[in-house]
Amino acid sequence: MNDTKAFHWALPALLVAIGLAAGGWFIGHGLLEARSADRYVTVKGLAEREVKADLVIWPLRYAVTADDLVTLQRLSDASAGKVRAFLEQRFAGDEISVSAPQIQDRNAQGMADRGGNLQRYVAEVTVTLRSNRIDEVRKANEALGRLVSEGVALVQNWESRTQYSYTGLDQVKPEMIAEATHDARQAAEQFAKDSGSKVGSIRNAQQGYFSIEDRDAFSPEFKQIRVVTTVQFFLED
Repeated sequence: MNDTKAFHWALPALLVAIGLAAGGWFIGHGLLEARSADRYVTVKGLAEREVKADLVIWPLRYAVTADDLVTLQRLSDASAGKVRAFLEQRFAGDEISVSAPQIQDRNAQGMADRGGNLQRYVAEVTVTLRSNRIDEVRKANEALGRLVSEGVALVQNWESRTQYSYTGLDQVKPEMIAEATHDARQAAEQFAKDSGSKVGSIRNAQQGYFSIEDRDAFSPEFKQIRVVTTVQFFLED
């Protein structure tokens, strides 16, 4: 076999060998990168903030009784006027609303009046204040005894509890998410330090649910905002 024929036979074999070697390098390099991409840590980050409520809904519920509906309505209007006058000393009129009376006929419900002192009809009315003046509401609440001294029979129940809310969540969300992410990175850096690695970029992140709760049972005008984020960071050598 001459040199030309030997070259023609050897060339394909050489090209195959080069292709196998190159393919092996690319596969090995690809596996190395894949393994590197699989190295990550999942951590949680927490952000908390205490804020003051910026909206209060204060329902003042009262009851009146009478043996006829005309007298019942007159007494109801009189009490509503007293409650409204009490509130308008501190708040604007458009912050106050009065509900329709809820009337109960005791005779129709079979309530016996053995002593002769139980009047037939009872009506409950709610005067509601909606305001962002939290401190003024607290002061007014302390002066409710004036209404009682004027003959307004205030009713205390679960439906007439004062509700405090915080409406500025959208303004603090970005900062709190950043704080939670920073907290998560600190946890990841501690993990990486213990394992002899470094923290890389974020692989995946999930924003948690924002919760707003009373700071405690005795000061509902202060709220605690909380968010937990779940973040995955790549780990590098």
